[in-house]
Amino acid sequence: MLWPATASLSRPRPEADRPVTPARPEPRTRHLFRMDVAVTRQIVGQVPEGYARRAGIVTGGRFSGDRLSGAVLPGGGDWPRQRPDKGLALDVRLMLRTDDGDTLYMTYTGRLIAPEDVRRRMAAGGSAGAEEMYFRTLVQFEAATDARVAWLNDIVAVGIGSNGAQGPGYEVYELL
Repeated sequence: MLWPATASLSRPRPEADRPVTPARPEPRTRHLFRMDVAVTRQIVGQVPEGYARRAGIVTGGRFSGDRLSGAVLPGGGDWPRQRPDKGLALDVRLMLRTDDGDTLYMTYTGRLIAPEDVRRRMAAGGSAGAEEMYFRTLVQFEAATDARVAWLNDIVAVGIGSNGAQGPGYEVYELL
């Protein structure tokens, strides 16, 4: 014979007794701008840490969106590490100047994972669309506290990349 306490454990719990699981928030975004960056590519090669070091020195570019447009200033760069599995770990720092004259520091990290044929095409200076590879970034900004774009100091953005003959292009979205 089962004890009453043991018997109650074998029955399903009534709905009212089940813990409530909060709904998971779905990420929402708002388009911030399209950015095209011109770079001069440099290759260091295999380094002792086990990856291949590259550099993309920024020579210019443009960004344009409904709330924010301007120039990518020369001198920034991308210092990616090519992992042994051929994926790229991105480390990018750029200076931007808005059409209104504000200067921004933009930094992002990310990943670029592409099939072998796409990697070969890009290495030869060819283009590759966002649909051909996984090219994603996590973006942050710094602006002067008195700048018209100081609101960028308080957001996180994500980018979806593509590759053109002159360098990378990104659709950048503010995470809401």
